[in-house]
Amino acid sequence: MLDDDAIWKSLNAPGRLSLIAGPCVIESEKLCLRVAAALKKTCGDLGVFYVFKASYDKANRTSARSFRGPGLEAGLQVLAKVRENVGVPVLTDVHTESEAAIAGEVVDILQIPAFLCRQTDLIEAAAATGKIVNLKKGQFLSPTEMGQVVEKATRAGAKRILVTERGTTFGYNNLVADMRSIPILRRFGFPVIFDATHSVQLPGGGGHQSGGQREFAPVLARCALAAGADGLFIETHPRPDRALSDGPNMIPLAEMPALLKELLRVFKASRK
Repeated sequence: MLDDDAIWKSLNAPGRLSLIAGPCVIESEKLCLRVAAALKKTCGDLGVFYVFKASYDKANRTSARSFRGPGLEAGLQVLAKVRENVGVPVLTDVHTESEAAIAGEVVDILQIPAFLCRQTDLIEAAAATGKIVNLKKGQFLSPTEMGQVVEKATRAGAKRILVTERGTTFGYNNLVADMRSIPILRRFGFPVIFDATHSVQLPGGGGHQSGGQREFAPVLARCALAAGADGLFIETHPRPDRALSDGPNMIPLAEMPALLKELLRVFKASRK
């Protein structure tokens, strides 16, 4: 297993695409191990640096009736098993200062959710763990405003930061991805990740749940790489239509090898 410094070096490796991917939420240990193993093989064959992602708690579901996940303790046990058995770095999002401290003992990267990216105490708590911190841009912020979020993290001691674009509120139940944000976010001096699947989400578009347009995720991913993104964030599931969270915008796991080959070509062409 790579240590924190080696993971950070890989995320910063010139000319190497990074992928953060996995199911939206931890539905079961079996699912997480299956997805992680499949993506590790695909990424290994292609030379892509892979980080597994899944949430132990989806605290911002549209409806109170929606599945949130197994919770902190059980979820971290699953992520620890993925890390140990599959041998890949793992990322999860945190929602409170106490969660950041606990999750920081298990995972390699702590993610600040887009809706919480202005929560100073949460950012400071994540930075205090010494882990890599992935700051997701709020749907309500311009890319320039993310400079204040990055400054909060660096002032709190974070030296290893990812900045992730995930779309901006466009209107009722819709988002838009402005590709100008990629070069703007890169000015802050840290790797920029593009979240291709959340950017095609239709928040609350399904009434009691969010909708999505997964067919456009590859389009936006290609655009982001051409615009200079260092890596991609993609949620995937063996059967997205049966997924317990964010199914409409997730990519079927079986389609990931062909998609990554295509995206890697765009990435390499844009770096020449």
